[in-house]
Amino acid sequence: VQLQASGGGLVQAGGSLRLSCAASGRTLSSYVMGWFRQAPGKEREFVAAITQSGTFTYYAESTKGRFTVSRDNAKNTMYLQMNSLKPEDTAVYHCAAKSDSGNVYFLGNYDYWGQGTLVTVSS
Repeated sequence: VQLQASGGGLVQAGGSLRLSCAASGRTLSSYVMGWFRQAPGKEREFVAAITQSGTFTYYAESTKGRFTVSRDNAKNTMYLQMNSLKPEDTAVYHCAAKSDSGNVYFLGNYDYWGQGTLVTVSS
């Protein structure tokens, strides 16, 4: 599976962005999908995840209530709607896919990763 994240950019605090993660090579419907982010000088951290059919979603405490993860399996694409953005949300955002039932929060459980897209939130 090849993943490509897009939609990043520069936004003011309080603004919104929508990230997309497009897949090729295989259908996404078999995979749990996740978003992770990595700020400069920090480790990559979990942001959100969604199960294969979209029935269940998971969020980091820092993004709960502001971010919404969704997917369109017919378009082989996952999304991350980010609202009420804060300067501390500034990071490179990566999408990932995993095929097993392991913990969605742990990045080591993901099998495929896409190149990231940079989100910069100015104060």
